[in-house]
Amino acid sequence: MKYRKTKTGVEYIRFADWHREQMRDPKYRKAYDALGPKYDLIHAILDARIKRGITQAEIAKRAGTTQSAIARFESGVGNPTLDFMQRVSAAVGARVVVRISR
Repeated sequence: MKYRKTKTGVEYIRFADWHREQMRDPKYRKAYDALGPKYDLIHAILDARIKRGITQAEIAKRAGTTQSAIARFESGVGNPTLDFMQRVSAAVGARVVVRISR
């Protein structure tokens, strides 16, 4: 991995380089891939919100929750319930579709 030193002598590595290295580990890759659907959902909601020009506060009001709950969701903290996802999706004019595939 490429480490770089700052003027203060602190070493750091770029996240992209670290991530590429970690993806070689099968356990890391499996855990990373398992998070894919969660982050796909977050990106879809965030994209819909931004395209429609809706604030987190507006979504929260429409979904019957708080702005901080929307912020936590968008940052990937926690595991939202299906009910929460349906309310948030409806608040941005979308709907959740669940499909199980092999």
